[in-house]
Amino acid sequence: MLQISIDNLTLDYSWSAYGGDDPKVTGKIDSTLLNRNEGYEILYFINSFLKKHTFLSSLTDVKKLEDLIQKAPTNIRSQENIRNWIEQEWPL
Repeated sequence: MLQISIDNLTLDYSWSAYGGDDPKVTGKIDSTLLNRNEGYEILYFINSFLKKHTFLSSLTDVKKLEDLIQKAPTNIRSQENIRNWIEQEWPL
């Protein structure tokens, strides 16, 4: 399974880390809003998506996923809804 790091992201993000006890960090994609400008949130989201879709295994797939996150309509804001939108836009 592909696991990416900060170095694999191609767009510019803010890198503000959450504290260790932040209740917003649950360890799964859920109804929490995804901040598309926050690098740590994007990194977590992409790695979670890759874990679910293990056949995605190249940095080209990561770039496409990163671009789709940014292209998702602005009224789609939760991690779960963005994941669902990407799965519809990108037949997996």
